[in-house]
Amino acid sequence: MITPNFPSDEQKRLETLRSLAVLDTPPEERFDRLTRMAKRLFDVPIALVSLIDENRQWFKSCVGIDASETPRDISFCGHAILSDEILVVPNALLDTRFADNPLVTGDPNIRFYAGRPLKAPNGSRLGTLCIIDRQPRNLSQEDLNVLSDLASIVERELSVIQLATMDDLTCILNRRGFMLLAGHSLNVCIRQNLPASLVFMDLDNFKSVNDTLGHAEGDRALAVFSEHLKRVFRESDVVARLGGDEFAVLLSNSKKIEAEEILKRLYEALDNINREENNGYDILFSHGVVEFDQDRHSAIDILLAECDALMYEVKNSKR
Repeated sequence: MITPNFPSDEQKRLETLRSLAVLDTPPEERFDRLTRMAKRLFDVPIALVSLIDENRQWFKSCVGIDASETPRDISFCGHAILSDEILVVPNALLDTRFADNPLVTGDPNIRFYAGRPLKAPNGSRLGTLCIIDRQPRNLSQEDLNVLSDLASIVERELSVIQLATMDDLTCILNRRGFMLLAGHSLNVCIRQNLPASLVFMDLDNFKSVNDTLGHAEGDRALAVFSEHLKRVFRESDVVARLGGDEFAVLLSNSKKIEAEEILKRLYEALDNINREENNGYDILFSHGVVEFDQDRHSAIDILLAECDALMYEVKNSKR
């Protein structure tokens, strides 16, 4: 068996995938309809919409198998995302990449595989629409065209998700995206008994920037602040602009003291940029940090409300 390599744009690819806030979400008819259609059109037992994250392939939609994910290092789709072309494996037993793969030698006993990469608007390959058979077979060019057409529809659905969950100005999650992804991240922390902390931030004196220097300069300040959030916080943290000049970050597997340490680095980075740019104003912010408590915070919105209130106590103390 040959373990799939990582794409050359792996970091950007993972950031794009996370920004969709789609991983570990419930099944959706718009995707299930397409896998059912693929299964029927190609007369195969298995069809999947598979998304590849750091160490697994997770199925947004699947028909024909009960699993919701498999390890990335044994996935066929991990190989498929290395190219823009459809990956076709007519007989896995005759392919050195897959002949001794546990998905071939054991359940679901893959023999035939065809996976068309799913590309985000920025070009990153996020996963595949794939069809699988337990018997060797081939596809005609017409078959390949049909599979590509179905995959294009999946791509459009993923693009709709991205438009609905991303903030256009800052290119980080918006409130809807944050509530979705943060909620799922908290559920993972609960299942694995991991700590989590929420940071709520509000820019100081932001209205005066808009009033005196114009909204274009205000937009620039928001973009600069967002860029520093992405640099300072970890890749696994859920970073979002909730609206206006309000921002939030959920840190999984982190206690409050760890979140405060990262915030110190953010303050230092903004101090440096304020000195260097000398724009006639400083990008400043107030924050609140709350460590997740399963007994008090039954949902992400309750945790967010408590953190919001704590932040405003800090902001009011500055006035």
